[in-house]
Formats: sequence, structure tokens, C-alpha cells
Amino acid sequence: MSSSLTPTLLARVRERAPGYDAANSFFTEDLDELRAAGYLGARSLSAASADQRLLAAHAPATALGLTMHLVWMGVARDLLAAGDASLQWVLDDCAIGEIFAFAISEAGNDRVMSDSLTRVERVSLDDGTAGWAFTGTKIFTTLSPAWTRLGVLGRHDPADGSAPSVVHGFITREATGVEITPDWDTLGMRATQSHTTRLDVAVVRDEHVARILPVGPSGDVYTLAIAANFHTLIASVYAGIADRALELAVESAQRRTSLRNDGAPQAHDPDIRWRIADAALALDALAPQLQAVARDRDQAVDRGTRWFRDLAGLKHRSVETARHVVDQAMRIAGGGAYRSSAELSRLQRDVLAGIYHPSDTEAVHATVATDLLGPLS
Repeated sequence: MSSSLTPTLLARVRERAPGYDAANSFFTEDLDELRAAGYLGARSLSAASADQRLLAAHAPATALGLTMHLVWMGVARDLLAAGDASLQWVLDDCAIGEIFAFAISEAGNDRVMSDSLTRVERVSLDDGTAGWAFTGTKIFTTLSPAWTRLGVLGRHDPADGSAPSVVHGFITREATGVEITPDWDTLGMRATQSHTTRLDVAVVRDEHVARILPVGPSGDVYTLAIAANFHTLIASVYAGIADRALELAVESAQRRTSLRNDGAPQAHDPDIRWRIADAALALDALAPQLQAVARDRDQAVDRGTRWFRDLAGLKHRSVETARHVVDQAMRIAGGGAYRSSAELSRLQRDVLAGIYHPSDTEAVHATVATDLLGPLS
């Protein structure tokens, strides 16, 4: 168990989760407690993955929200380990309490990080320095009420007609040209409060530019670091949801009785036992892959281009496994779990969000097909 995730803290986090969901409110108290406990700091991917799985079993939306911050900690850590200190300032800012988030997703942009609908222009600033001005609309900006540093990307098309590029960098909360629309009212993962963010000539200063890369797929260490930390930590969150669903299914089977079986607990029913075993077998198969990916990243194992296939596959398998486990738990728990106030009902809504995170099902299969068959000509 993480030294910061004490049983007492986790109990409070679990107790608050249904209230955040019902009120469609941000997990402010969770954030305050977890930050004070040191949970937002950088650590190995293996440790962060285990922590996120445990936290998600207690409050899925809180864990998902903090994933975005922890991804940036992991990216900065991975670059530093590779001899690139360009994001050392990210770790330094985290140490003094800054919170990092993502503004990458855009409606209609299924190329995600390899291109952007947001437009970027070079600008000179009043203090004699320079930067890049971003104009566009980002969706699913998790941690909207709390972030102080926002990772963004946008496309720059040079006026001279030379090759376009994607500029990656960070906007600060106090920057002009940032407008947050409080429009997050979703089926699940409600406490993440992932509002729409409009950028109108919002400036990333040169010292906060992380990369300028060609439009299109990139094998840059920065891009791989984002993919590795994002997919692994997202997978960990959904594994945690499955952990809790299985736990609730076991509790239900031991508690509920069956008139058909003369009042015996449903744990004695062969069909219920099969369902619980089926869910457990699926979940058992996930842990070795999750642990191996995190370990290999921590040990800088070179899987080459296979990394992108393995990372996308890990996220996909975790989400689909979690959905299956939650579905089995709902069937085991019976009609009481269908009430909106039931924890399993909330888990059913929360787990559905996994199909919308990059990489989606279509992108995962395209990545694996490309690894096996080569790119389409």
C-alpha cells in the first residue's frame, strides 16, 4: 500500500464519492487531503500504477482526475531519466503545489496528438520575450476547477508554406485568453469536472514549450512518455474499478439469500459461483500485464515500436475487463444494484467512460494491425 494512501484517508475518500457524484461536483476535499499527504508527487510508474488502482477502488472519479496530473509527473521523470532536463521545471512546480492537467482532446480530431484543430502562431511578448499563441476549443479538460498548469498542443502552419508542426507546451492559469465553460454533466466520472476550455490567443511562453514535432505519428521520447504514462495509469484506474466491483459481488453473494435454495446464501448457488469465478479469472489475467508494462518502463526496457501496441492494448484490455467484471457484479447483486444510489450503479456508469479515453477501440485495433501487417499504403 502507498505510504500516503492510509486506510483512514481511503475511507474518507470512499465516503465522499457518492456525494460528489450526486451533486455533480468537483472532488475538492479529496484533492486537498491527497495533496497534503504527498500523493501528487512524482514516483516510479509501478508505484503510481499501484496507487491509482487502489485509489480508484475507493473513488474512481478522483483517481481518474488525478491521473492527468500524475501523467505529467511521469513524463517529466521519464525525460529526466533519459538525460533530458527540459521538463525539470514541471517537477519543481509540482513540489510547490502546482497542479497539471491536459487540454488535448478536440471534437472531430481523431488524430489526437499527431495533429490538431487548434491553431498556433508565433508571437512577441511585451517583455521582449517570445512565445506561441493558441486558438481553439478543447474538450474533456479534466481538473478544470483546480489546474494551474495546462498541457496543450496545437498546429502551426508556417506562412512560407513549409512543413506544419505540432507545438506542445503549458499555459498557466493566469494567462489571458483562457475561458472555461462549466458544462460537465455526464453519465459517469462526474467528479472529474472535465469542462470545455476555449483558447483565444492564449500564450505558451518559450520556456514552457515542451516539444515542436512534425505533424503525424512520432516516436519521440516525449510522445512515448505521454503514451506510456497515460495508458498505464488509465488502465490502473479501470482495474481498480473492477477490484471494487468484484469485492461488492462477493459481499452480495454472501449476504443475499435464496428462497429457491431454502434460504441459503446465494454464495451456495452454482450459477452465482460461476459468475464470480468468471469475473475473478478475467481480472486475474490483467495484473501481470499491467505490472510488466510499468516495470519495463521503470527499467527503461526497449520494446521499440512495439511499445505503442502494448500500451494501447493494455488500456483496451483493462477497460473491457473492467466492464465485464462490473456487468457480472451487477447481475450477481440483483435489482438493488440498479438504484442510482447503489455503489455498483455508480461503478457501472463510471466504467463506461473508459471507452472514450484514447486510445479508443478503433485506434487500438489499427495500432495492432499496423504492428503486425505494416501501415496502409
